[in-house]
Amino acid sequence: MDADRIINFFLNAVPAIITGLAAYFFFKEHINNEDKRRSYLLKKDMQVTAMPIRLQAYERMTLFLERITPSKLLIRVKPVSSDKNQYESLLIKSIEQEFEHNLSQQIYITDECWTIINASKNATIQLIRKASMLEKTDTANKLREVLLTEMMEKQAPSDPALSYIKKEVGDMW
Repeated sequence: MDADRIINFFLNAVPAIITGLAAYFFFKEHINNEDKRRSYLLKKDMQVTAMPIRLQAYERMTLFLERITPSKLLIRVKPVSSDKNQYESLLIKSIEQEFEHNLSQQIYITDECWTIINASKNATIQLIRKASMLEKTDTANKLREVLLTEMMEKQAPSDPALSYIKKEVGDMW
């Protein structure tokens, strides 16, 4: 009789254990799917909110790069005297101020894009410094002339960064 009770107990317990395990795995999978769905919806909402801010950051950095393009910078920042060193400092100061004004934008754009923008800024400053060191550059107006001539012969240091921004914004869609 004890053997019948034990067999009867197992016959009743096995289906209950199987049903319990099936319910456990079903609910575990259901909870995981719900977590993923909530995470997706949260990301989607964040993207709707963050997208305009990110686009504005790219717009501001595009404007920065356009403003430091030597040909446009030279038109906007005119020499106050004929001293080339003073004009060189004024140009570099203008670039640095513009850059500092946009420093906060780096949190909205990719690290790679920020690095390329920073490299463009530094290359523009180097271009100005090299032009100022040339022997033929003895006045502020001569510095402007040398820089403009050089920009006719090759692309501005900001052009690759502008292309990269356009590519990155295009990839956002």
